[in-house]
Amino acid sequence: MPARLSLESIAIQWTAVGNMDKAGYFSPEIETGVSSDVVESYRDDTDVFGHEEGHGIRYRTLTWPLVSVLMITEIVTYGTLSLPSSLAVVGIVPGVILIAFLGCFALYTSILLINFKLNHPEVHNMGDAGMILLGPIGREVLSAGTILFAIFVVGGQLIAADAALGSLSDNRLCLLWYTGIFAIPTLLLSLPRALNMSLSWLSAVATFSILVSSIVAMVGAGIERTPDRTVSVAVGSDFYTAFASITNPVYAYAGHFMFFPLISEMKRPQDAKKAAWTLQTVATLFYVVFAAVMYIYIGNTVASPAYLSLSTKWAKAAWGLAIPNLLVAGALYNHTAAKIIFVRLFRGTRHLHDNTVVGWIWWTALVVLTNGAAFVLATGVPIFAYLVGIAASLFASWYTYGLAGAFWLHDTYALRGGAAARRRRWFLTAVNVLTIAAGTFICIGGLYVSITGIVLAYASGAVGAPFSCGTA
Repeated sequence: MPARLSLESIAIQWTAVGNMDKAGYFSPEIETGVSSDVVESYRDDTDVFGHEEGHGIRYRTLTWPLVSVLMITEIVTYGTLSLPSSLAVVGIVPGVILIAFLGCFALYTSILLINFKLNHPEVHNMGDAGMILLGPIGREVLSAGTILFAIFVVGGQLIAADAALGSLSDNRLCLLWYTGIFAIPTLLLSLPRALNMSLSWLSAVATFSILVSSIVAMVGAGIERTPDRTVSVAVGSDFYTAFASITNPVYAYAGHFMFFPLISEMKRPQDAKKAAWTLQTVATLFYVVFAAVMYIYIGNTVASPAYLSLSTKWAKAAWGLAIPNLLVAGALYNHTAAKIIFVRLFRGTRHLHDNTVVGWIWWTALVVLTNGAAFVLATGVPIFAYLVGIAASLFASWYTYGLAGAFWLHDTYALRGGAAARRRRWFLTAVNVLTIAAGTFICIGGLYVSITGIVLAYASGAVGAPFSCGTA
């Protein structure tokens, strides 16, 4: 029989999502007849990197604070640069509410992803998760999507770096030069095989840099406020304009596809929820404050990236301080794209854990290949910005939102007693079905907006030539 409809039963089921005991696991019995969302203690023998004692390269070395700064580094940049312009389209009240809601939603889905990883230690990336959900087809589709999306994000970081270097140099060089200059250190930082070798501690510097950069930008906007600016409480607009703006806060949290690879390199994957709570708390509060302050001081004319709306001296200061974050975030995404392929090729072999010639040749080649692909896409495809939107719609909508619901439904059915377990937890079943529906809506709406944007860009003649040597 279905559980009785009551506020008490809803509260019990909702608590089951995040209630952990002192050891970091869910309590063994949250609800009568239903075990916790995590089956048992983490099984090192089935972990993707397994037991690493005696090997030359050890991956599982990260603590949860380091994973927190890695997550903040790879997520916060995009929101910092894009969110204020969203408030200009929908208004400050709906915009702030949307940012806060999506932050809470992203926290919920991150908990579901972590539970799935703890239940399936062999999962290293979304492709492995796809194998569990949908078999070989799911593995190939989600693996390809993860790699492509990571490469596209690297390209996006290179374009942001173009704006930064262009601002600092007063646009004295060709756009291709700026991209090439930034691509080289991005490549070099991607080369260490394990995250603890450089990117983990560099992420602490990167996180500090983007926070200080944003504070400087807010101070600059406050000191040199835009005269006669307009600040709207709420703004009405058509679906295309509104949804195009809404995609900014939606994708500002779109780093969940990185969670599996990062958790796989933790000493204690059971501590991953601490990192997720830290990430989403910092990101949500930071996004709300930065977006609101920049919009209030600049008004409806605020650009995307927001730093372009600052005066020259303040823009240079903000961009200069943000460069470490742009560099490390790009390297982290590039490293992840290469590592997904590398682990797929050498999982279970000595080339994964030891300093073999074959292992290093393949690893270096993959890092160069992914970095080169990002450079070519960013500079050689005139509609690259729209393609990033298409990639985010196709994959980030599912990796951050929709698939989390599917993970919960799968594990509840497969590990908790089939359809009867879903019926007993009817409230969470409904929530996770709606999570899948939300991912579907974001995917379809995002594709519509991106494709429409391409059509309008070509119609207006705004599309340039490949590898053009314009200024940033």
